[in-house]
Amino acid sequence: MERKHFLDNIRWVTVLLVLFYHVIYFYNAKGVFGGIGGFYEDQPWDCIMSMLYPWFMMLLFVVAGISSKYALDKQTNGQFIKSRTRKLLVPATIGLLVFQWMTGYFNTQVAGVDVLTAVPQPVKHVLRAFSGIGPLWFIQDLWLFSLILILIKVIEKGKLHNTIGKLFQKESMGLTIALVVVGYFLVWAGAQCSISHPNPESAEGLWNLYRPLAYFVPFLLGYFVFSHDAVQERLAKIHLPLLMLALVTGTYFTIVMYGKNDTDPIVLKGWLCNLFAWFAILAMLGCFKAWADKTSPFATYMTRSSYGIYIVHYLVIASFGYMMKMYTNLAPWMMYVILFVAVMLLSPAIYEILRRIPFVRWCVLGVKKTEDRRQK
Repeated sequence: MERKHFLDNIRWVTVLLVLFYHVIYFYNAKGVFGGIGGFYEDQPWDCIMSMLYPWFMMLLFVVAGISSKYALDKQTNGQFIKSRTRKLLVPATIGLLVFQWMTGYFNTQVAGVDVLTAVPQPVKHVLRAFSGIGPLWFIQDLWLFSLILILIKVIEKGKLHNTIGKLFQKESMGLTIALVVVGYFLVWAGAQCSISHPNPESAEGLWNLYRPLAYFVPFLLGYFVFSHDAVQERLAKIHLPLLMLALVTGTYFTIVMYGKNDTDPIVLKGWLCNLFAWFAILAMLGCFKAWADKTSPFATYMTRSSYGIYIVHYLVIASFGYMMKMYTNLAPWMMYVILFVAVMLLSPAIYEILRRIPFVRWCVLGVKKTEDRRQK
């Protein structure tokens, strides 16, 4: 199969948006959990969070579902699970102890309460490691979804995927409308898994962080629906209307959410949030298929590196963001600029260093030496 460059480009562009989002998120005044707090009571630039949060992680799960289908066309079920375990589970478990504990250290400082002072050093290290999970919830979810996918694949034996593929071979506007409408209701239904009023002292908060059904539905849609060439071509044909719908619903959602917490479970379960998310996902798939199904030296590098950059980037955010806010008198705009430049430059640098260190690259990035050589 010819490589789908537009999917590669969606993936690394979305990762860069995640980095940008976290710069705004770290100093947000909306009260979103995990940030250190804003500079002013009213920060109009926090609207960027509302523009991105509803859809960009869902989109990554859609792309992951598509990529899983292509991988399983070339790998056995066992090979797929083995590669996903190394690539996803190892960085999200062993990698916590080797690298992410540093992120965990700054996360506890940002929280403002050092609950680790009275525990032995080894226990403190483990607790900080788990405090450093941060954005790695994504790959933890993805590993679990990969296991479930193999079970589904064994049960349905490819029949559902083939049926959907044959269905979309037909040229029908009704099918396109059905894709948009039915897909929206599936995404909305998945979002209802969030607990509206979670108990912060229980596992309910973690459940709302991982949002398993809200992300498993886009993952399955990627595997069963969007992995078909006919569906991708269909979205490319209507990319401009989809882009307009995404812009309209996104603008309305951003206005409604001005100054409010857009990660509130009630918001994430709402019809408007999910409508915006769905149109944004379809628009990104359609526009990138129409405009960005090609590569370049920079795009090739980012395709290889974006996963590693995603894994290491939050240490830069947490450390630089915390140190500037607590120990400097820099103007707020300078902190945003410095943090943005730092995460965009230092994250690739850290990744490049780690991938060259034997064993560490396996622990933190899930990369084997042979694989790393192939990517050069």
